[in-house]
Amino acid sequence: MKICITSTGTSLDSNVDPRFGRCPYFIIYDLDSGDFESIENAGRGAMGGAGIQAGQLIASKNVEAVLTGNFGPNAFRVLQTAGIKTISGISGTVRDAVEKYKSGQLNSTSAPDVGSHYGMGRNN
Repeated sequence: MKICITSTGTSLDSNVDPRFGRCPYFIIYDLDSGDFESIENAGRGAMGGAGIQAGQLIASKNVEAVLTGNFGPNAFRVLQTAGIKTISGISGTVRDAVEKYKSGQLNSTSAPDVGSHYGMGRNN
């Protein structure tokens, strides 16, 4: 089973990025093997639709859950439609987030927790 964590860098010791659609990297972590890959978020600088693009990218990676600081409405909708569990309010390192997920300490998010265009410097 794979999960995705938004990240400021490419390693497990990088910090969790609070933005889903505009994070620099996604870490795709395989809970069964402990292997991971980092993926650059090419859509993070888009004027609009960054959350949708990011959601579609992550859905194509067959992940079961996404861990991040916040979800905007468009990203949240794309992930929910794809059947991906959304978990927000995450901070600390990617490694810490993975451990909390594995130990069952995290709960799903039931709604977006920031407005559209969060992370563009206008409303955050």
